Amino acid sequence: MKLPGRDPIWAKSFIVFGVILVVLAGIAITATRVLASRYSGSVNQQTLLGENSRVGGGEAAAKHRDIRGPLNFLLLGSDQRALDPEDGQRSDSIIIVHIPSSLDRAYLLSIPRDLRVRIPAFPATGFDGAAHEKINGAFQYGGGGQGGVQLLAETLTGVLGIRFDGAAIVNFDGFKAAVDLLGGVDMCIDQKVTSIHLGYDENGNYKDPTKGGRPAVYEAGCHHLESWQALDLVRQRKSLANGDYDRQKNQQKFIRALLDKAQQKDLTTNPIALDKFIRVIGQALTVDTNGVSLADLMFGLRKVSPNNLIGLQVPSEPQDIGGISYVVALPEAESLYAAMRDDQLDSWAVENPTWVNHM
Repeated sequence: MKLPGRDPIWAKSFIVFGVILVVLAGIAITATRVLASRYSGSVNQQTLLGENSRVGGGEAAAKHRDIRGPLNFLLLGSDQRALDPEDGQRSDSIIIVHIPSSLDRAYLLSIPRDLRVRIPAFPATGFDGAAHEKINGAFQYGGGGQGGVQLLAETLTGVLGIRFDGAAIVNFDGFKAAVDLLGGVDMCIDQKVTSIHLGYDENGNYKDPTKGGRPAVYEAGCHHLESWQALDLVRQRKSLANGDYDRQKNQQKFIRALLDKAQQKDLTTNPIALDKFIRVIGQALTVDTNGVSLADLMFGLRKVSPNNLIGLQVPSEPQDIGGISYVVALPEAESLYAAMRDDQLDSWAVENPTWVNHM
């Protein structure tokens, strides 16, 4: 089948690679830090966090080799190229990875792209701030790239009351290459998904569904997905019963599926294969590790495993306010934010199963 051309907007769902760096690399590097240190040259490193949203670190953090929790990482998928940022872009995929003080599991909190929040002023771009705006607008108002991540992080700090230990921004190219390297992924979904982006003509070649193509359909159940199918599936929201909420669940399930496939391929025990895989991932990432070396970060998170990933969603509901569609946080959201600040997400997840995605 002829595949669609390279489309940078596909990168909106590729937040998974930040999780891969934090989780897969961490659990794999159990014997030595030498291999991990090689990855530093594979990943583009920039200042993605501003002082208002960064855990005290920088040069001081670089002097400490021991990783101590709890930790919070901001992972952002956007339609920009990580190495070629452009202004005026929005991010549709925002995940906060919370690692508790035990450093043996990870909570993935998906932030609704339309969450109604206050965005602070950002003098670097002349943005005066907004009392009520969709959170994915922060990346745009920050000018995209580094500034966009900085403003988004500062906005989230204001909402959740936490600062971040690191951040990553993800692009398209490395995602497809890494999934291809794994031979695709095996993923189970709860409901039928009809694509609005991928379709076929009568000969089985790619044809845009909006131009008469027969849309790709993913039935409820378990599937083996090639890279282009996985990318398409985790983008979809309009055909899902609960829209972006269900897309968040599918993205989290995909993260688990990708990590499971990596284990099946012995990437977590084969240093040579892992080295190749991480280098492919590195091409898709721009990261800010807050002065901590990638080698130390990976080694410090080695106890985290795919079996210990828990997906969370912000307690919220869609609302139309002044003719604009927002997602508005419910009162339970404040207890979620407090649990993250106090490193009590284990208890919160038990008490609020509605907002937990069992991956």
